[in-house]
Amino acid sequence: MNEVVLRLSARDMVHADLASCRGWAGSDHHLADVARQLDRARAGEADYLVVCPTTDVPVAKGGIDYRVREDAGFLWQLTVHPALRSHGVGSFLVAAAEPGIRDRGLNHAELAVEENNPRARDLYERLGYVAYDRRPDAWDEQAPDGSLRRYETVCTLMRKCFA
Repeated sequence: MNEVVLRLSARDMVHADLASCRGWAGSDHHLADVARQLDRARAGEADYLVVCPTTDVPVAKGGIDYRVREDAGFLWQLTVHPALRSHGVGSFLVAAAEPGIRDRGLNHAELAVEENNPRARDLYERLGYVAYDRRPDAWDEQAPDGSLRRYETVCTLMRKCFA
């Protein structure tokens, strides 16, 4: 069996990366929201990262929101290109996000994972995140025909303490 090794790096996402994310990282509606989050990142309210191999083309993305809770960085909108899932890219993304949270003097990171996504929850548990609550959540989702519909789910809230 041949093994493929990717050299990965993480960096701040820029608007030019959005075109490379089309097709795997969410709908046009979602990517328009990511563009708005990049504006929030410039204002210091959030960070938004991409993970790239040596080609510098994003294969994973995710944000850290510093306005959800005063004492934590909240990881959200995390996704990995489907062809690279279960190959350590998600772990790399989360590990790249955590130092920025600590650098702001915050003692923990939080995230919400959909209860119908046990693979993601398993990943976060392996990375040291612990469930502490659950809550309903909802957002607008773009259908294949371009229309928007409300998507409703239940999420488990998870936390990782750094101290």
